[in-house]
Amino acid sequence: MKRFFQPIAKDGPSKKPALSTADSAPPCPGGGDEEEKGEKREAPMRFLTWNANSLLLRAKNNWPEFSRLVQSLDPHVICFQEVRMPAAGSKGAPKNPNELKDDTSSSREEKQVLMRALSNPPFGEYRVWWSLSDSKYAGTALLVKKQLRPKKISFSLDRAASKHEPDGRVILAEFDSCFLLNTYAPNNGWKEEENSFKRRRKWDKRILEFVLQIEKPLIWCGDLNVSHQEIDVSHPEFFSNAKLNGYIPPNREDCGQPGFTLSERRRFDNILTQGKLVDAYRFLHNEKDMECGFSWSGNPVGKFLWK
Repeated sequence: MKRFFQPIAKDGPSKKPALSTADSAPPCPGGGDEEEKGEKREAPMRFLTWNANSLLLRAKNNWPEFSRLVQSLDPHVICFQEVRMPAAGSKGAPKNPNELKDDTSSSREEKQVLMRALSNPPFGEYRVWWSLSDSKYAGTALLVKKQLRPKKISFSLDRAASKHEPDGRVILAEFDSCFLLNTYAPNNGWKEEENSFKRRRKWDKRILEFVLQIEKPLIWCGDLNVSHQEIDVSHPEFFSNAKLNGYIPPNREDCGQPGFTLSERRRFDNILTQGKLVDAYRFLHNEKDMECGFSWSGNPVGKFLWK
């Protein structure tokens, strides 16, 4: 399950924030638009987010259903994660993560399938930004209603950087009223020796640094690859004690199903607490409701409510 977060005002009266199903406005080529004199930018208010697990497969197999959903909800912004489309650039050459690969007959055909889907109603109303990996792995996309005008679009947690995050894991849109952060977090993995624990710790540290230095309200959505609390999974004890081929990490806090280890959950809780962020889904749904969650297919006994 993808989540939305909105910070509580750091100053002023203490009260619950107004939650929105928000979205973002489209930026201009080169990363931003100059606002015309006297023009008031419309604020995004409705957001839709989806880990597509291959946007090409969704375009081929699930597009009519998804199109009806978008027509029904009419989101201002649509965030995709795990688009799994390679970046433009021939083999051995530098890649362009802003563009879809089309230098071979197969990649051209795949690009045509996807762009045809995105040009049909209602998607023709949106402008598209990509942050892509070099291969069919990871990657994110952002669709924003054309009448909305973000001030800037960037592709890194380091707002001063011009480069994309490795594997296209971040798209950041700045609006007059807020930031929208679309992320595909790296999976924690099972083993310390594979450096996946280190990679996830570094990611969480950078996310914390990011949320602490922004100066506007933040809407953070995407596949965050973590289930925060026991209420977010169907079998907490099972997931806490899960092992891969009997392997037990040296640190007890790293034991369990990736996404539900104690270390990941504590770091995520720290990000929410220090960043004064609200889990909007739990704000609205205090009780366990796994039927509305993400059904994890890795094991028949378990369900995750992913953030």
